[in-house]
Order: sequence, then C-alpha cells, then structure tokens
Amino acid sequence: MSGALLVAGTSSDAGKSMVVAGLCRLLARKGVSVAPFKAQNMSNNSAVTVEGGEIGRAQEMQARAAGLAPSVRFNPVLLKPGSDRTSQVIVRGHVDGQVTAGDFFRHRDRLADVVNAELAALRSDFDAVICEGAGSPAEINLRATDLANMGLARAAGLPVILVGDIDRGGLLAHLFGTVAVLSSDDQALIAGFLVNKFRGDPDLLSPGLSQLEALTGRPTYGVIPFDDGFWLDTEDSVSVQAHRVVGQPQPPVGEQWLRVAAIRLPRISNSTDVEALACEPGVLVRWVTDPADLPDADVVVIPGSKSTVTDLNWLRDRGLADGIVAHARAGRPLLGICGGFQMLCRRIEDTVESRAGGVDGLGLLDADIAFAAEKTLRRHDAPLHGYEIHHGQITRSGAVDWLGVGIRDAAVYGTHWHGLFDNDDVRRTWLTDAAANAGRTRFTAAADVDVSARRDAQLDLMADLLAAHADIDSILGLLDAGPPRRQAIITSLG
Repeated sequence: MSGALLVAGTSSDAGKSMVVAGLCRLLARKGVSVAPFKAQNMSNNSAVTVEGGEIGRAQEMQARAAGLAPSVRFNPVLLKPGSDRTSQVIVRGHVDGQVTAGDFFRHRDRLADVVNAELAALRSDFDAVICEGAGSPAEINLRATDLANMGLARAAGLPVILVGDIDRGGLLAHLFGTVAVLSSDDQALIAGFLVNKFRGDPDLLSPGLSQLEALTGRPTYGVIPFDDGFWLDTEDSVSVQAHRVVGQPQPPVGEQWLRVAAIRLPRISNSTDVEALACEPGVLVRWVTDPADLPDADVVVIPGSKSTVTDLNWLRDRGLADGIVAHARAGRPLLGICGGFQMLCRRIEDTVESRAGGVDGLGLLDADIAFAAEKTLRRHDAPLHGYEIHHGQITRSGAVDWLGVGIRDAAVYGTHWHGLFDNDDVRRTWLTDAAANAGRTRFTAAADVDVSARRDAQLDLMADLLAAHADIDSILGLLDAGPPRRQAIITSLG
C-alpha cells in the first residue's frame, strides 16, 4: 500500500486546498502517480466527474494538479448546505438524501465505511495520496462524527501536517491550541506545522516558531509567503464576500472598463463561474448584496443557488429583484447561471428544494421551470466544455436559443452550464456583445486571455512556493515513514 498524509488546517480558508494541490503538482512533476482525497467536503461549489457524479470543486482542481480527470473517488462524501441546519448528502457522486446537523451521527458509521474503503483503494492504485481535512480538527465538539480530520487520520494511520493562516493573526496560538485540545491519541499523529500567507521578514517569526517547537515537540516545515495570485477556484464562502472585488483587475485593452455586479446570494453555489470574467483586462467584477450597487453596473450576473426559490425571495425582500428588472428593461446585459437562470424565468414549480410549489419568477425570460426529483449531472467536453448540476428543468420556452447552451431575450441570457466562460471564444464574444448593450462601445475584449492556462499557472505557482519555502523532503518523507513514532503530548502550557 502506498503512502498517504493528511493536510489539516487551523480554520477554514487556511490554505489546505492549495497546499494539497501544490503537493500533488510537485509529485506529478517528479513522475509520481498521486491522487488527492477529501473524505468529506461541505461546499456548494461542485463539479461533475468523468463518471457523471458530483464532487467538491476543490477536488477537481487538485485532480488537475495531479494530471488526473476528476473522479468521485477523490471526494466520496459531499454535503451541500441548503439551509443553516440541513444539507443534501452526496455519496460517491450521487444524492443520498438530506441530513441535519443534529442527526448526522446516525449516518457516521455507514459513511466512514465508504470513506475508508475509498482511501484504501486509492492507496492501492497510486504511489501517493494527499488528503485534505475539513474545517479544523480543533472542532472537538464534532470529533465523534468526524470523517475528514483526525477521524480519518486515526482510521488510516496518517501523519498530519497542520496549516495555519498567519495573515489572520494569532497564528502561534492557533497552532498550539489546535494540538492542545486534541486527545493524546490524536495529538500523536500531528507531525508538524506549515505557516501560510506570510508577509514580512521571516527572521522576526523565527523565534516564535522555535518556541512553538519547544512547547509542542513539533517542527515547522516551512513558511509560505503571501501571494495574491491565488484567487481562482476559491471554494470557501469566506472568500466570497459582499463588495469584494474578484481577482486582480487589469487595465483595459480599450478605452473603457466593463463593470460587473455579481449577486452574492445567501445560498450561492458555484461562485467560481464569475472568475473567468475577472480574468479579462478591463473587466471589474464585484460581489454585491445591495440594490444601491446595481445602477452603476454595466452587467449583472446572478450565479447559481442551492435553494433557488428561497434566494429568489431574498432578492425580493432586499429590493434587488426590482433593481435587476429595471437593469434588464433598460436594455443592459443580465446573465443568470443555473439557479440564477431559473429565477429569470416566468414560472418555477418546486416540490424538491424549497417545496414551495408554484412560484412566479422575475419574468425576464419566456420560459418555465419545474424541479425534478432526479438531479441532472452532465459533463460537456466538446465542442464547448462545461458541466451541469441542477434539479430544475425547462418545461416550456418561447425564448431564443443561445449557442445551444441556454436561452436569451435581447440582452438577457440564461444557462444551466457552469464553466461556460472558461471557453475563451464564447467569453470574448459575449463580453463584446454585453459591452455594446451596456453602451461601453470603447471596451475591447483581449484576444490572448487563456483561462485554462491561468488555472494551471496558479497550480504551478503553489508548487513552486512549496518547493522554495518548505522542507519538501521532510514532508514527502512522511509518505514513507507514516506518523512520528514518539511525539510530545501537550497536557498543559508547560
């Protein structure tokens, strides 16, 4: 059986996903067959696999780093929150019911069998498996049902690297405290630390890391510098904040900017769809939640939602629905993706997600939607690439076909496809048309932006940073050596 290790984090958005991706890319460069693995993910950002299943988008990105097609093997359990208390459970790529936070313990043993069997199979098929934890192992209130952090590490005998985000402050306390709250058996698996998103002089941090090692008996394997190049494929909702600009806007090729307002829905899914637009010079994409942000926008995008009707009601309650309708009726471009597309239609029949029955949509596209019990999961590879994940189905349409991937009415567009604008020619053509409809006649779409290459460049950057700033030999040595044989147990502050 091949070696495996677990990358855990002191918190969500600490950088676990990118560290796993970077390690996968480093190993793949060395000719090592490597697979990513996240036992259980909780995210509404998902992707469709080669088997026609559904996994977290971060695992698709990690598979890409490893040179692999996305597979349900890399994320056997996915929880998709539909509300604050309930989630849809995806097992090996397909819906397996609903679960509440309170009754998850009833499913734990069954799901643990799935997770442990899949990891064992991957370790038989690959030279190395790099596992990603979920949230933080310090959530000891959830330890009894844990499948992805110390529960996985204990079951499979995995050494654990703990990643901390120093950009948030309190890093040394986070690293020490995360270890300290664990049971002695769990502590024994923590091999060492990795500092992420560091700014400044490493010499100023060094004494603290030495003290941390003296207190815990564990080394720090590296200090990874902050780099604002990491913004594509951002899975965690922490990164999708209202009024936040997406990416790193570049000066326009032409004489004008194109301003895009992306609605930050409460139950947003596949928020990464707008990232391709943000790759374009002269395109400023910003997440918004206030109707006051719409009048100055040239383009409005309503992304996907895990609960279309509930988020449509939120648009109305916030006053955003009226602003969106006014924007469209002024002839300015409006795009709805998946759940956002469904909101633009005339009528929605939903007995599946919200169970609200018949609901009026915004009426900006002449089509009706009905939710089917069976979810559509479809991957497209030619001539255009993209994927579909939706319960809602078009039951009637009087609108004009749009590229065979959706419908349109003048400057209002709707599609169930995710990743559509990763197709460079489609994106350039649409941006040119959108700019014309918005009156931005001096905006010019760049001719040389390659979104796929941008995604690969980000993976290479993470691999390069790890190679330059981390003790890669020691980290990869854990794959062969396993958990440390004798590890200090923290019982007090010393």
